[in-house]
Amino acid sequence: MKPTTLAWTYLIVAGLLEIAWAVAMKYSQGFSKLGPALAAFALGLASFYFLTLAADHLPIGTAYAVWTGIGAVGTALLGMMLFAEPRHAIRLISIAVIVVGIVGLQLTAQK
Repeated sequence: MKPTTLAWTYLIVAGLLEIAWAVAMKYSQGFSKLGPALAAFALGLASFYFLTLAADHLPIGTAYAVWTGIGAVGTALLGMMLFAEPRHAIRLISIAVIVVGIVGLQLTAQK
């Protein structure tokens, strides 16, 4: 696998782990529940680790923006599904705009 392909794989894993730690943080109820709190910390560290691996071969601005974008989109969608957060049209459109930005950054980072 080419270094940049592997870097994108690491970045996707980092983004998915970011979603997982954010959801675990919500379940920890302000870090008052030990299991979810420990999961949030462990998942957060793993997310940062994979982000650093990705940033070795991708521009840091692209890597960071895509990482936060994946986390924002995934966390917002899971918030709607798991925690009955609002599903207003403007919110869904905003999520779609983030996805377009992630794809645009990925396309412009190709070497």
